[in-house]
Amino acid sequence: MSADRLRQITDAVRESGRRSVLELAELTGASEMTIRRDLELLAEQGVLERYRGGARSLLLRGEEPPFALRAQDGPELKRRIAAEAAALIADGESVVVDSGTTCLEVARALHHRRLTVMPLSLQAANALADAPQLTLLLPGGQPRRGELSLIGPLTEASLAALRFDTAIIGCCGLTAADGLTAYDLADAAVKRAAIASARRVIAVAEPAKLSRTALAHVIPASRLHAVVTGEDAPAEATGALTAEGVIVRKA
Repeated sequence: MSADRLRQITDAVRESGRRSVLELAELTGASEMTIRRDLELLAEQGVLERYRGGARSLLLRGEEPPFALRAQDGPELKRRIAAEAAALIADGESVVVDSGTTCLEVARALHHRRLTVMPLSLQAANALADAPQLTLLLPGGQPRRGELSLIGPLTEASLAALRFDTAIIGCCGLTAADGLTAYDLADAAVKRAAIASARRVIAVAEPAKLSRTALAHVIPASRLHAVVTGEDAPAEATGALTAEGVIVRKA
């Protein structure tokens, strides 16, 4: 199943509020039968609601798509970004790894390394649970429904009690003008706590996020030490980040 097509359908339905099966078939070039299967899958994920002949969006304009849908979006790119970010971490470091689909790939890339790691999602904690050389630290907190990222005062207190060499931070948007942003206010608070506890901050972001700004401001771009993104990231966006003193690495 095409992740690009699912993303195209999700964006089209969210933008207009509702779309018919025929409209989506014409938009994507897929058959109406394929579109109906895609809509059923997206309905199961809580992205939209089916009605006879079409679908209406359940996502508001400023909301983040569900984790399950984002995980299907560009997995190979996320693995390349994760490998590049992992290469910036030296053995023996202590690392806090943020939640999100790209950060989950970073956690997987660190599995066989000799490190101390605190993951901020249950998915990443599970990915590292059997790591042979790694010291795994678990924060407290409340899992966000669907995301399974850890949020709340217990998570923030766990971070405040420690000092990490490096924080790997995901984002919903990152621009030189608006800095690093997130859709969820509680998630933004945890990101700030992780950043405050670390000596070095590395953001991981797919190229599309470098032209996007979400609701909750986390930090100015100048607070980042490095950004790891894809090789097709727009030169204007990466150049603006470089002008803020941020090292940009492309995977």
